[in-house]
Order: sequence, then C-alpha cells, then structure tokens
Amino acid sequence: MPPLKHNVCLIDDDNIYQYTARVLLESTGLANQIQSFYNGQDALTYLKDEKNNRTEELPDLIFLDINMPIMNGWEFLEEYQKLHPNLSKPIHVYVVSSSVDYSDMQRSRSYKEVSDYLVKPVNRSKYLELIENLNL
Repeated sequence: MPPLKHNVCLIDDDNIYQYTARVLLESTGLANQIQSFYNGQDALTYLKDEKNNRTEELPDLIFLDINMPIMNGWEFLEEYQKLHPNLSKPIHVYVVSSSVDYSDMQRSRSYKEVSDYLVKPVNRSKYLELIENLNL
C-alpha cells in the first residue's frame, strides 16, 4: 500500500523559506497539495472558508511562522483556537521560527493545538519524519 499523501499549509512571509520548504516537502513524495500564505489572516480566511466545504482540502499539517505582517503567528493561534473545534479533521500545527528564544518556545507549548516548535532551517529529513508520523 503506497504511503498516504498529505495536504500542507505554509504560513510565512519569507519567500526564501516558502520556496525551500516547498521544494523539500515536494521531494519527500508525501505532500499532496501545498498551500502558501504570507500572513496569518489570509490563512485563517482560507481555513474558515474551507471548514464547511471540502474536508479533503483542509491541511493535515500547518507550518506557522511567528513574525509576519498583518497577523503574526501568535495572533493566528489565538484565532485558530476558536476555529479548531469546528474543523472537520485534525490538523497538526508546527510553529517554525528562526527564534531560539526560550520564551517563544514556552509560549508555543501553551497552545494545545501546537504539536511542536521547530527552529529554522528545517531540513528534508525533519519534514519527512513529521509527515511519516501522520501515517502511523
């Protein structure tokens, strides 16, 4: 049986991160669809629009940056907490940041919706590990 492919959502205002993450995720062969958003507000709007429409379009994983314009990662998580119970499938949220500040790591753990905190850069093997764990 071939491994399941998953929908991935990248929420980050950094074009270089978006590009490299997309290339690495595609190289795993386990990403079905990759959605890119450059701020939390656009991603939140997408999730709200899709939550009642097509479950298969919702992401299985979200890689979320902290520092972004319009709506940062923390603001996104505050709104996502309210939306999360109404989503038709579980979504694994990973905070991905270049910050190694202990307070950021601790803050991310205060959200039960956050699976883990990853420090950039994230390599192919880490993406592969996270996606393969969804198939278990």
